[in-house]
Amino acid sequence: MAKKPETPSRIADNKKAAYNYFFEERHEAGMVLHGWEVKALREGKAQLTDGYVVIKDGELFLIGCQINPLKTASTHVSPDAARTKKLLLHKDEIRRLIGKVEQKGYTLVPLNLHWKNGLVKCEIALAKGKAEHDKRDTIKDREGKREVERAMKSRHR
Repeated sequence: MAKKPETPSRIADNKKAAYNYFFEERHEAGMVLHGWEVKALREGKAQLTDGYVVIKDGELFLIGCQINPLKTASTHVSPDAARTKKLLLHKDEIRRLIGKVEQKGYTLVPLNLHWKNGLVKCEIALAKGKAEHDKRDTIKDREGKREVERAMKSRHR
């Protein structure tokens, strides 16, 4: 029998990103990780809220992503929770992203970490920052949806 394609399961989400940025494009990048980091990710010990992506020498790096080590980490490894992690994309994708980030004032933001076919992937987005009034509009929309849901819920009782 043929194997079913595995649906990606989420490890960590960056919920602040949707509040602070408008997303233009999304890309899925591989990550270079140490063994203890993979074990910690299996336990869900990751945080992306303060993470951002930097371009150095034509390569992408994820900075500010916290992967907290397990208490059972090996004694011969000294884990660093805030280690800079390299992201893996095709060269032509990286070149195109570099061009857009340098020219138009965009930035690269990590959206989530997830499993795909047994590998850890990081979804990154080419994003543009929101102005303060846009953030207020986002809050207003979110509160309006909550009120509608409450009204619908109380009506069905």
